[in-house]
Amino acid sequence: MGYILNQLLNGICQGSIYALMAIGYSVIVGVVGMVTFAYGEVMMIGAFSAYYIFIYVGNNLPLAILAAFAGSFIIGIVIYKLCYERFFTAPRHISLLCTIGISMLLKNLAQIVFGPETKPVLNVVSNKTFNINVFGSTLNIRLLQIVIIVLVIVLAAALTLFFNRTKYGIMLRAVSQNKDASYLMGINVKRTALLGNCIGCGFGGIAGILLGIYYFSVSATMGSAYSMKAFAASVLGGLVDIRFSALGGLCIGIIENLGIVFTAATFRDIFAFAFLILVLIFRPQGFVSKKGARV
Repeated sequence: MGYILNQLLNGICQGSIYALMAIGYSVIVGVVGMVTFAYGEVMMIGAFSAYYIFIYVGNNLPLAILAAFAGSFIIGIVIYKLCYERFFTAPRHISLLCTIGISMLLKNLAQIVFGPETKPVLNVVSNKTFNINVFGSTLNIRLLQIVIIVLVIVLAAALTLFFNRTKYGIMLRAVSQNKDASYLMGINVKRTALLGNCIGCGFGGIAGILLGIYYFSVSATMGSAYSMKAFAASVLGGLVDIRFSALGGLCIGIIENLGIVFTAATFRDIFAFAFLILVLIFRPQGFVSKKGARV
């Protein structure tokens, strides 16, 4: 029983990171209106931006998070200019192919610049553990897990306030719902879409360094698998609903960790994507009741 409870806690923590990944992905798809396959590399850039803060400044987590957001934000500008801006009226598959190309480019450039080896990320958060008795079993809660869960909740709440209480947030919501109507209302659609893409990338960058802290390492190829997890979680949320996309990410994390209670850890991804397939078989629209509310 204690092992299952601890795996459930691991799933909630890991699912929180997946939820943050999915939130960023859904913001990009919702505002820009195009699917991206460069999201994993955006997360990797954010992770390395924070990694070098740890190396040269010290284990300053708030500064590292800002660096991860800024690094991914800048990459978001590059991706938007190369893959989206010129193709708003073109067939969707053109921008999709561009994101695949820039994904391969960024991955190979990262291996040249940062090196192909895995780099350790150690002692960023104290390795303190709290032992709690639950139904006669011991639940081991690490300080790192608490920090990650709280940070994800704070970031999600901040993004919600931004979308609902600020001028730029309302503009982003308008563009995500109807670009033509937004243009007629005097909103600069391309500039707003650029902002939405960069914010989504910034959240992906923060998720990247949280993964690095959680697994104690970063690498130039770390984004590939997690990009598919972000996409899967967003699909569960109808691609454009950040609330249900976050729920999808949380569910994937929990399903993964509960699944390996009964099998080997190597089957982790099988449980995640089997869960996605089963949900889509019975609910093709995902968790949302209708088509999905944008951002």
